[in-house]
Amino acid sequence: MAQSEKGTKKKTKELDDYWAEVSRSVREGDFQGYKKTCHKEGVLVTGINNSSYPLSDALARWEKDFTATKNGETKSNVEFRFSQRIINATTAHETGIFLYSTGKSKDNIKKEYIHFQALLVKKETDWKILMEYQKSKASELEWNELEGKK
Repeated sequence: MAQSEKGTKKKTKELDDYWAEVSRSVREGDFQGYKKTCHKEGVLVTGINNSSYPLSDALARWEKDFTATKNGETKSNVEFRFSQRIINATTAHETGIFLYSTGKSKDNIKKEYIHFQALLVKKETDWKILMEYQKSKASELEWNELEGKK
């Protein structure tokens, strides 16, 4: 295997670990853990609402949802599947769909499939999301088509 292939596999593994930490923090309601995955100057762009604002504003809005999950008042989960991953040693652009599920019980789960793009930077040893673009709603079919892709 060429050195660049080894490096790409290592960075892909690091990013897989990053997304696993995002999922864990959402599932456990760990707001501080989630916040650590975000760049302090991060931006959230949403094509769904045609808006753009500091990620810190979104975090302030989302904190109550993390608290409700942590307290067991609701169940939350997020999963990621990718259609394109462009990665180098310190930057990454990821494209795919995320599935955000939330509800008070297993019988009352709301699922949202969202096309997204993420721009990440590596700061020292940690990846941070610099820009999250929630482009548009996706379908379960589109989600299923990405199964097994990295």
